[in-house]
Amino acid sequence: MKKLVSVLLAMLMLVSVVAFAEGDYRVAMITDYGDITDQSFNQTTYEAAKAFCDANGIDFTYYKPNGDSTAERVAMVEKADDDGYNVIVMPGYAFGETIAEVQDEYPDTSFIALDVSEGDLGGAEVASNVYCAVYKEELCGYMAGYAAVKLGYTHLGFLGGMAVPAVVRYGFGFVQGANAAAEELGNAGDVTIEYVYGNQFYGDADITAYMDNWYQTLGVQVVFACGGGIFTSAGAAIIDGLYGEGLTVTSAMKGLAATVNTLLTETIAGNFANYGGKVESLGLVGTEPAANYVQLAGSTQFGEGFTEADYADLVAKMFSGEIAVSDAIDAMPATTITVNDLGTVK
Repeated sequence: MKKLVSVLLAMLMLVSVVAFAEGDYRVAMITDYGDITDQSFNQTTYEAAKAFCDANGIDFTYYKPNGDSTAERVAMVEKADDDGYNVIVMPGYAFGETIAEVQDEYPDTSFIALDVSEGDLGGAEVASNVYCAVYKEELCGYMAGYAAVKLGYTHLGFLGGMAVPAVVRYGFGFVQGANAAAEELGNAGDVTIEYVYGNQFYGDADITAYMDNWYQTLGVQVVFACGGGIFTSAGAAIIDGLYGEGLTVTSAMKGLAATVNTLLTETIAGNFANYGGKVESLGLVGTEPAANYVQLAGSTQFGEGFTEADYADLVAKMFSGEIAVSDAIDAMPATTITVNDLGTVK
């Protein structure tokens, strides 16, 4: 039997070319605890920001903190300011405390924060020079779980990074989607999800071994892995194992790159004031799947059980409210399928 893995990817949309006055704006990105090759938040944000700036003749650079602490992230903001950068892009919830500390100190700098919620700011109000985008991960998680079961897979796995709200929403959405599809197919009693968090945002030998057991011993067919580089262990266990070929059934994506493109376009055009001081939750904007901030990847392996037309119909029903997906993260969703909540790998 082929073993398949669904890997969380962030979508990278086309960069529009617009005419701006060169020299007025200089854009910097600061990484969180990862780097620009993490195949996740940092890499997607870096590539999107660089592509936009290259296309529009805007000076761009990035900074990597020396360690994983608010103090070291603040130091990079200070360095960017010293170097003359006045638009700073920051991906990930870890920047919440950084924003709270620097937003008033650098009032002339525009901060674009991705996946930073109001709660991440530790009680601080969002200043007028800060824009925060969060995403409805439960929606694309739902799409992925629904698609996997509709495509005929009955033994699924969810491997999350750390159990932070965004990752939990992905996982709980995945569970809800898989359950809905199983109930529609009438095979809820046959569908099982193994559910675990790695308790970190990177893969390692321990997590790869854990995935080996899922594939080889438990017979897990599809793993939905999300949370930084945690997916590398899910993929390595398949690709390096002796029991199957690794493929991607589908990936759930949120539009970090699309957000970068929109906000840089608006900022460089002088319109940041329309966005500053806001925390916006981005999700579905219409019935056209590719136009939304949360969606399935273009690499999705559609089949007889779940076609592109089925996907479009699913999105339309979600957008209209006919299908409701809970964003609650206080408890595992109630299901008629079996969900083995395994806690954390370590």
